[in-house]
Parts: sequence; C-alpha cells; structure tokens
Amino acid sequence: MKALVLAGGSGTRLRPFSYSMPKQLIPIANTPVLAHVLNSVRELGVTEVGVIVGNRGPEIEAALGDGARFGVRVVYIPQDAPRGLAHTVSIARPFLGDDDFVMYLGDNMLPDGVVEIAEDFTRQRPAAQVVVHKVSDPRSFGVAELGPDGEVLRLVEKPQHPRSDMALIGVYFFTAAIHEAVASIAPSARGELEITDAIQWLVTSGADVRARIYDGYWKDTGKVEDVLECNTHLLDGLTPRVDGQVDAESVLVGRVVVEAGASVVRSRIEGPAIIGAGTVLRDSHVGPHTSIGRDCTVTDSRLEGSIALDEASVTGVRGLRNSLIGRAASVGTTGPGTGHHCLIVGDHTRVEVAA
Repeated sequence: MKALVLAGGSGTRLRPFSYSMPKQLIPIANTPVLAHVLNSVRELGVTEVGVIVGNRGPEIEAALGDGARFGVRVVYIPQDAPRGLAHTVSIARPFLGDDDFVMYLGDNMLPDGVVEIAEDFTRQRPAAQVVVHKVSDPRSFGVAELGPDGEVLRLVEKPQHPRSDMALIGVYFFTAAIHEAVASIAPSARGELEITDAIQWLVTSGADVRARIYDGYWKDTGKVEDVLECNTHLLDGLTPRVDGQVDAESVLVGRVVVEAGASVVRSRIEGPAIIGAGTVLRDSHVGPHTSIGRDCTVTDSRLEGSIALDEASVTGVRGLRNSLIGRAASVGTTGPGTGHHCLIVGDHTRVEVAA
C-alpha cells in the first residue's frame, strides 16, 4: 500500500498564520500537523508517500525533506491550483500506479490511529473504504448513508436534511478501481473534481464500497480554535521529560517537557506543557495546556492554554490565555493592567497590551 497526503490547501480559515506558513505546518504539541500525519501513515506499515503540494511546496519540502526521519520515502507531486480531492488522485496516478493506497488530508489529526481500519481494508479489499465519525451536526460535512453491514448506500455532500450522522473525515482507502471513477466524473458546481462524486460513482456502478467508524479523537485543524483544542488533547498524553536546564528556584508540576537547550529560571510550569529547545523562560508562570516553541523568550509573564511558535517573545504580560502567537512575533505591554488576554498574533508581528 502507498499513501497520498494532501498538503496543497491554502488555509484561509487559519489566517493570518497561513499568509506566512502552510497550514499543514502549524505545530500541535510542538510538532507540525504534517509530521503527525506522516507518523500515522508509517504506523500502517506504509513507506512510500506522495505529498500533494501547491504554491507553498518549497516550505513543506524543507520541513519534511525526503521523509527519512519519519521512516518513509516522500515524493512531492505539484498541483497547479486547488482542483478537488479527486483531481489529486488523477495527477498522482504515475506515483500510485495500480497499487492500493490510503489518502490522508494533511490538516486532519487522528491521534488514536487507523491501524485496525487499514487492516480491515487490506483483509476485505473493497473498491473503496471511507472512514466516518459520528458528528452532532452533519450538515457541514459529506455524509455517508450506510447499510446494516457497513456498506455505503449513498454519499451526500452537506445535506440540509441529513439521514445519517456519519461524517466523512480525512482518511480514505482505495484500490485501483478509484481511477476509473475519477476519470468518469465531471467537475462540481464549484469547478472541482470531488472525491465524494468519485466514490458515489463506484457505489452507483455496483462496486463494493464500505465504511468504518473511527471512534477516537478527530480534529480538522483548519481554524485557530481547533488548533488550540487539539493541542490541549495531545498535551494530555504528554510523557514528562527534562533535557534542558531548570534552576533551583523553579518548580515543575505534572507532565512537563523541557527540551534540550531550553532554560527555565525562577519560574513555575504546571503541566501538561512543553518548552521548546533553546527557549528561555524567566520569572514566569506557564499554566496547563501550553506549548512554547523553539528559541522563544518568555519573561515576567503568565501563559495558559496557549501556543507560542518558534522565536516568539512574550514580556510582562500576566494574563495570556487561549492564545496563538506566531513565529518571531512579539507581545509586550503598554503599562499596568489586570485583564486576561486571548490573542491571535501573526508571524513577525508586534502587539502591546495592558500587563
């Protein structure tokens, strides 16, 4: 089996961050989403991965390299414009050949893994197998209507009156049968080749199309609030480790990771939290569910439930909560204050708030 990872989306819902970095490289627990995806793919025993990239391809290639550090071999497949998920299958055909493959959206997080679902696909080999997750409001999703044995009877995109609460999420398994389906469909009303249309073509043609329910944690990291929530979830499973320097006046409570080269001085960290390599934390309090990236500086501040990306600095801010601070961004103070701040600060931006 091969893998096709989609990393060509523009990430409009994650602006301002997606102006300066691909949304698939936003870090969750100090690890880019795409790195989490490649680790999940490797868990399936897959070692050949095609990564679909758009105009941010060079940045993604710089982050992933040849895939060796993830135990896979990565081939980059450029897409000139967003033309739909089924279009990515079409342009990846030279890489995929007639092999079975898993298609994985590069901004989706399924940290509990899909190993058992992949094993079912390999054992039964339906023409296609979709992964579904029960949602409270199916109207925002592609929805699968299922038969009693998990067979897909119909796929409906964002139905106003859904007859199922099983939403398609960002993982699909295909045999080579999908290529005929992709070649047989026309662009949708929005001008894209929809993977749901291709799968529905298989259903209508009488092919065996199955669904497997994923009961674990799932998050599409397309919005800032989703990134923060997913960060919280992953940090809850953190294994504590101290490889950096922590002075005698500092206190670490609970699951805390201090990476090599980080320095904690006269500070308190309440886990789960992670302090990235090269970061200096001084006279500060880091509360639960906080990730601070590499080479940051945090001085005389208090953060909780937040993410600071690499090279960010926070100085004199005592109430930073549920915030996302971009790369090399700077948050300072204009003077005394007692309020709490929920900030979204883009890369290389300076913001001043009341302390």
